[in-house]
Amino acid sequence: MKLIVYGVRKDEEGYARDWSKENSVEVKLVADLLDKETVKLAKGYDAIVAYQQLPYQDEVFTTMKEYGIKDLSIRNVGVDNIPADVAKANGVHVTNVPSYSPNAIAELAITGLMQLLRQTPAFNEKLAKGDFRWEPNIARELHTLTVGVVGTGRIGRAGIDIYKGFGAKVIGYDVFRNPELEAEGMYVDTLDELYAQADVITLHVPAVKENHHMINKDSIAKMKDGVIIINTARGELVVGEDLLAGYKSGKIAGAVLDVYENEVGIFNSDFTGKKVPDETLTKLMAEKNILVTPHVAFYTETAVHNMVTIALGSAKDMVEKGESKNEVKL
Repeated sequence: MKLIVYGVRKDEEGYARDWSKENSVEVKLVADLLDKETVKLAKGYDAIVAYQQLPYQDEVFTTMKEYGIKDLSIRNVGVDNIPADVAKANGVHVTNVPSYSPNAIAELAITGLMQLLRQTPAFNEKLAKGDFRWEPNIARELHTLTVGVVGTGRIGRAGIDIYKGFGAKVIGYDVFRNPELEAEGMYVDTLDELYAQADVITLHVPAVKENHHMINKDSIAKMKDGVIIINTARGELVVGEDLLAGYKSGKIAGAVLDVYENEVGIFNSDFTGKKVPDETLTKLMAEKNILVTPHVAFYTETAVHNMVTIALGSAKDMVEKGESKNEVKL
């Protein structure tokens, strides 16, 4: 069996080589992303493993069919950049990594939240000037607040456990309710109820059409004054301009953003000495209490190891058995 892996970063190489040795499977590592040209490197291989934020071009799948390759195993969860109809028409099955480390995402969310609650950005700014005074930057304690968790799947549940560990009151909203959480009475019936009650709102839902731009000027108006918004899910959930306007008006006290709607081509790129090509993102980053990270919530040793090894394992299963528990129903 021969597998080819695209878009390989340095931090992934060791995990891939170890897996190759442990499973006696030949694995070719390619730094380039998978596109209509680089897919030609896959001729003679049994399956493709890939990860990228850019769309997978239609020609990738027609070439895979020509080469007799029936599996594309992606090293992430989301499949929104895969043309499902084209993949199906060319007999290509897709597997993903449905859960690589829920704690990784939840921990970054709480890290940003605690910075805002404890006024870390303000004190960092003051200390850089030599100002060691406390006032007026008094902190809030998490156990006194209500945290609204939108989306109570694996990542949302990991976050709930952390927030409960701090002693916070936690409420949740999800169209698919977890029976254990429902038994605890944690759910509210509508998003409007969550917006009205929560001091902190953290998003853990997919970028399906029903959730597109769910955080906008209208929903922000329904929130408590001084709300903190956390988005470590998908950039498409939040209208950046409306979030910025809410912050400048004082309605929003702060935000933690690990994702951004127009992040492709910006995040994980180097713009040192150059202008970031997105005015709204630049404005968001300029605000003291809006913390932006470049889609790195997943970026831990545990998560990267799992992304690589689970994706390779799924590809191996598809080649050997014609099925995988991680196959996505396109």
